[in-house]
Amino acid sequence: MPLQYEVIVNGPFGENCYLVWDDASGKGIFIDPGDEPERLLAVAARRNVAVEGICNTHGHIDHVGAVAAIRSALRVPFALHPDEAPVLKSLPMQAALFGLPAPAMPEVDIRLADGAAVTAGGVAGTVICTPGHTPGGVCFLFENLLFCGDTLFAGSIGRSDLPGGNGRQLITAIRERLLCLADGIIVLPGHGPASTIGEERKTNPFLGQGSRFDF
Repeated sequence: MPLQYEVIVNGPFGENCYLVWDDASGKGIFIDPGDEPERLLAVAARRNVAVEGICNTHGHIDHVGAVAAIRSALRVPFALHPDEAPVLKSLPMQAALFGLPAPAMPEVDIRLADGAAVTAGGVAGTVICTPGHTPGGVCFLFENLLFCGDTLFAGSIGRSDLPGGNGRQLITAIRERLLCLADGIIVLPGHGPASTIGEERKTNPFLGQGSRFDF
């Protein structure tokens, strides 16, 4: 069967955490567990998914706030790009900025790299580096599913005005690494509804020629 996923909207930022698994093995991963670890774990239990790891697109608080708790509860590895180290280190500052309690600092077990393989059960995916929202931001491509964090949204793109962000780099990454994918690839962002690569290529106002981001 094709890969299965469930989106779990969580936390004060309405972040999309994804539980991703294949039915053949009953094994899977969490992508970007941002908050409410008990609820995320309950979804995995309800789906009878044996979670084998945590993979993150980037290190902002709304995407990693539940990582340490889940990593500890399940004793599974946490994967993140090494260029996200400063972002992760700034978690207490990020929490203070939004008046939130600082989450526990998760330890990174696996350093992601462009083109590296990641697995959800018996299904292999690929890491696509897309810096710009953060220095080490990545996307995960599994079959026809693109988990893209805060790089690309339905009708929008990620912020680049936060520490470590770079607007030119972000646009270049989206155009050169994502818009080259097939039209039917499903875009699963870190916030908001899903889209497709074809739809974003045609209609996203931040990506077309002549936009104010047309470098």
